[in-house]
Amino acid sequence: MLTFVHPGAGSVITTDAPAEPVYVDSDRSVHPEGRAPRSSWLCASELDRERMLDMDVRIRPARMKTFVILAIAMACSAPWSGWWPLFFLIPACLFFAAADRLTPRIDRPELFMFAAWICSELTIAGAVALAGAARIVALSWLAIPVMTLSARFSMRGVIAGLLVAATLVLAVAFGIDPHAVLAHPELVLAPLALVLCVPVLSTPLMRSDIEHRSDAVIDQLTGMLNRKALTARVHELTQQSAITGEPVGVIVADLDHFKRINDTRGHAAGDAALKAVAYLLRKRLRAFDLAYRLGGEEFLILVPGSDLASTAELAERLREGLASNPLDGGIALTLSLGVGASACNERFDYAVVFAEADAALYRAKSAGRNRVCVAGIDEHVPPIALAPGGRAPAQQRRSAAA
Repeated sequence: MLTFVHPGAGSVITTDAPAEPVYVDSDRSVHPEGRAPRSSWLCASELDRERMLDMDVRIRPARMKTFVILAIAMACSAPWSGWWPLFFLIPACLFFAAADRLTPRIDRPELFMFAAWICSELTIAGAVALAGAARIVALSWLAIPVMTLSARFSMRGVIAGLLVAATLVLAVAFGIDPHAVLAHPELVLAPLALVLCVPVLSTPLMRSDIEHRSDAVIDQLTGMLNRKALTARVHELTQQSAITGEPVGVIVADLDHFKRINDTRGHAAGDAALKAVAYLLRKRLRAFDLAYRLGGEEFLILVPGSDLASTAELAERLREGLASNPLDGGIALTLSLGVGASACNERFDYAVVFAEADAALYRAKSAGRNRVCVAGIDEHVPPIALAPGGRAPAQQRRSAAA
């Protein structure tokens, strides 16, 4: 059943026309903004991307302290090497500030972040080059950004970063004074060895930490994030919304009559079904939309930058995608979903929005299941029925209030 609001009169029109099926495409996900989750040579999955963003937040304070230390070192060397190297820090700081602001909004933030990393290497290389031959030993400073490679990127990113750093060491050393380097190879061999040894030592330690953290935040059955990961992401989105004023959508979903599968086909079939549903949900989300398993057959999806209307549209596509595609073994499953979202230019309050979405899910279950219910609306209303800006039409808000 589809329900539409007439744009002029505000009346509700109901039709029994069947919804057009949405089929799963392994190469393209369906999303209200028409963008698919994309992998890159730096991040193979949205989980890798989430880990990278989390580590970037953790590294940010240390990065600022590093810039301060470099600035002090350059200032102390100014009487001998001049003040020009110090000015190289300004564009690097501006680039990282832009990266911090833009990475939550773009599809593949890892590429922008890697560009910021290269900028930091170029900053150090440029400062050393301006200092002249007497400061070639300062090329060891290029190892400082290299320390962060394994914390952020995959092995491909680490190798690419090493190639960039090693190339800069050789280019600056031979570019400043090739005769001095040939006469004293240790001038370039020492910083080059340091640049290469840092990731060799730090990568195994970081990989061990990643494995332990993954065990703590990833649901072992479905591969989805769990409640512990949700807590960290909610805190991050709360801080972001206070700065950007962008809304955050919340979808709470529950499989209908899932217990029947365990009772009739066994728990192995139930586990396989949960894995299949988790895969379907992830394939239909953007890179920065994250799905969490709350427990049992209940899931939660955070949709940054999405108002109530866009979040409801995504929820409807998720519902249609599962309803129109039986799982392996002929298992047919449906989803009931509740939708909530914070308002534009308001701080995201997860407790409030989740409570609204959870109440909407309860209404979807009570109304017959296999449907989407939106916070503040008593009945199942597709996204087209929402007023501009993602709010429920006045007539339905009054009905909900009553």
